[in-house]
Amino acid sequence: MAHHIPKVGFISLGCPKALVDSEQIITRLRAEGYDISPTYNDADLVVVNTCGFIDDAVEESLEAIGEALNENGKVIVTGCLGAKGDIVARNYPQVLAITGPHAAQEVMEAVHAHLPPEHDPLTSLIPPQGIKLTPRHFAYLKISEGCNHRCTFCIIPSLRGDLVSRPVGEVLTEAENLINAGVRELLVISQDTSAYGVDAKYQTDFWNGKPVKTKFETLAQELGDMNAWIRMHYVYPYPHVDNVIPLMAEGKILPYLDIPFQHASQKVLKAMKRPASSENNLQRIKAWRNICPDITLRSTFIVGFPGETEDDFSELLDFINEAELDRVGCFTYSPVEGAVANDIAKQVPEDIKQERLRRFMTLQEEISAGKLSKKVGQTLQVIVDEVDEEGIIARSMADAPEIDGIVFVDTDEIHQPGTFLTVKITDSNEHDLFATVESG
Repeated sequence: MAHHIPKVGFISLGCPKALVDSEQIITRLRAEGYDISPTYNDADLVVVNTCGFIDDAVEESLEAIGEALNENGKVIVTGCLGAKGDIVARNYPQVLAITGPHAAQEVMEAVHAHLPPEHDPLTSLIPPQGIKLTPRHFAYLKISEGCNHRCTFCIIPSLRGDLVSRPVGEVLTEAENLINAGVRELLVISQDTSAYGVDAKYQTDFWNGKPVKTKFETLAQELGDMNAWIRMHYVYPYPHVDNVIPLMAEGKILPYLDIPFQHASQKVLKAMKRPASSENNLQRIKAWRNICPDITLRSTFIVGFPGETEDDFSELLDFINEAELDRVGCFTYSPVEGAVANDIAKQVPEDIKQERLRRFMTLQEEISAGKLSKKVGQTLQVIVDEVDEEGIIARSMADAPEIDGIVFVDTDEIHQPGTFLTVKITDSNEHDLFATVESG
């Protein structure tokens, strides 16, 4: 009789932090001998890792759960939507189990209950870096869970709890394993990366036999000694972030910071309960550029926040004009169930939100186009993401995967994903660059 290997289908939605949760669950499934099925029909049950941050994400997650139930019938739900009261149970009472985010143990218990493992040493082996859902050449490195801030538009602390930093030795070991497995770019993520270690009072841990503090600057220094691009995401503009900028100027870590400023009006920032002021942020940006002129700054903003006036929005446009950020995302305020911001002021009409979004993005596109045009004629290092019949799709140090621009490289040469190339920039548009491979 043929040996049946239990198969689990997996759907991962939401942000990179949720993706890391999915990777951890899949790693544990494979460690216990489960196969991961790419289709509903071939799976014995399906795990759906959901997002529940904004209304669109809730709708997408509910649709994914419904599709999995229709196609397979046996579904376990995990992730942020699972932590939002009984919304999943009300819509789909037939799901097998519901858990919240970063709940690998609870998911495994649910899988065991409905699909017991059949251990086989030939199928239970996993690589030391675990199972990854990203391409082989880049990976997300999640350094903490939760957040100590109480931003009025955000419900993450109620979903994921307060800040809990991973031991720095554990983080560095994971980073080393990933790089040894072929990863060429590590994207450091958390809910508040620059607060890493605050909860642990910067406790000393050990890695490779030496003491290392659980601290943002120390982590950056240690990662900077590894043979990979190190990219920092979700960094709040705290004063101690200044200490990391010299590492960028020295080429230890990528000259790139992803900082969620969210707004520039002091009134709106106060209503949002965001740290720092627009003036302090502008001063800090100027100081960073003095130390590291090539630094790329990415940020996200919210327009149409409850109570936002035309004057508040004008302050935001003035900030964007002066800051000249390299990469910017902007969203209209979306009421999130349970968010304090829903009730602090009158909601901005939807047509005004959309009109402000258009004005904001038009201005930012002009800034982006101008900054990218200055790179024409320059020689840059890029990392190859994809190769197709038209050439190579790559990224520069200024581009994080999936959220920033890309570099289209016109070449007939074959280069595998993860390869570093030196290219010459030949053209640009509002978001992307065009290049040829530099000979010699």
